[in-house]
Amino acid sequence: MTTSDLVGLRIKTVRRQRGLSQAQLAHPELSDSYVSLIESGKRTPTPAVLELLAQKLDCSLSYLVNGVTAEQMEDIELALGYARLALENGEISEARTRFAELLADSNLTGLTALRQETEFGLALAAEACGDHEDAINILNRIKAEDISADRQIEVAIALSRAYKESERLTEAVAVAEEIIGAPTRPVWSDLMVELGSALLAAYTMRGDLLRARQFAAELLNAADVLGTPRAIVAANWNAAYVALHTGHAVEALTFAERAMAVQEESGQPRNIARMRSALGSLLARISPDNGPISSATQRRALDELVQTSASRIDQARAQIEIARAQFLSGEYAQAAEHALAGLALLPSVAGTLGAEGSLLLAYAHTAVGQQDQAMQHVISVRDWLAPMPDTSRSASNWYATADTLEQLGDSEGAVEAYQRALACAGL
Repeated sequence: MTTSDLVGLRIKTVRRQRGLSQAQLAHPELSDSYVSLIESGKRTPTPAVLELLAQKLDCSLSYLVNGVTAEQMEDIELALGYARLALENGEISEARTRFAELLADSNLTGLTALRQETEFGLALAAEACGDHEDAINILNRIKAEDISADRQIEVAIALSRAYKESERLTEAVAVAEEIIGAPTRPVWSDLMVELGSALLAAYTMRGDLLRARQFAAELLNAADVLGTPRAIVAANWNAAYVALHTGHAVEALTFAERAMAVQEESGQPRNIARMRSALGSLLARISPDNGPISSATQRRALDELVQTSASRIDQARAQIEIARAQFLSGEYAQAAEHALAGLALLPSVAGTLGAEGSLLLAYAHTAVGQQDQAMQHVISVRDWLAPMPDTSRSASNWYATADTLEQLGDSEGAVEAYQRALACAGL
């Protein structure tokens, strides 16, 4: 049924409940034939006529338009507000539950905009919980609907990011290029720069470094022209990773520090903490000599993440990055402690991050001659990686697992892991 059909049906139902004829409802402002056309869905009443009919029928305008009473609408908006707040506060499991419960409310069915907002929130909550497949399915459903231009961009950003985290890089690129490469591309805005940043990250992870380098320059220029903190942070942060992957370490640090400085001036505390954690990771990747400063940066970030009620995955990532920096500095016992703390925070679908944490534990125990403990954690690596798709990132983790197994004397296990690494690399 069309919207006009539904509105007409509600008017007809309430009119009959009130014991009114069409002529009685119409008199004196409207004709009974016009009311008949409205009730049959052949005419769409103007907002003024709808308001008049609501008054005559002694019901809420919200009910005639949406099929819910004003009280029900208030309850829905309140529930949606609580779900959003839980997501913003990093209470991701609670947020996911709240969004899902709201979607199960039959009163939401006819409220297209609110339903789409709720589905989008559920997708973000699923992504934050590490369930990227569920997030992708929800986002694709929203994408197929009639949504606003801004929501199209928001969905594309989240979808490209979720594809990237699932290592479905061709799809991560395609969903962003569909908008950025369109003949009538939207003008640059904060949202468009963030979509460009998602595309840049996908290019980099896929190894399209020449294209990434060229596009990074365009994105930086667009952000500078806009001059907004949000655009400057997004463009500079992702340009930093492009510079790092193309061998320009000094340039990478310059971009990253600019993004961090702008974020500290204008960002939300949780976003500042997340970026500081990422900066600590970047420092470690630029040079192993940065281990101590990387560790200190991650520790500060972890304190901030805890204070801002960031998600458990954010906290786990910070713990594992602290462990990485400590391992590089030769602090093996401390590295193992933080890796364990990080793994304890991860959900079962964490995949690659769980594998990296377990590998760090294996390395730390191997370094101090604790072979049995190291072997236990290598087995955990295989458990984390087994459900993951065959990608280059998985290949590197499988290769590291194989190498560690070989060092521990498990030749059979090493061969199996090497074979999986080759399969992930497409060989």
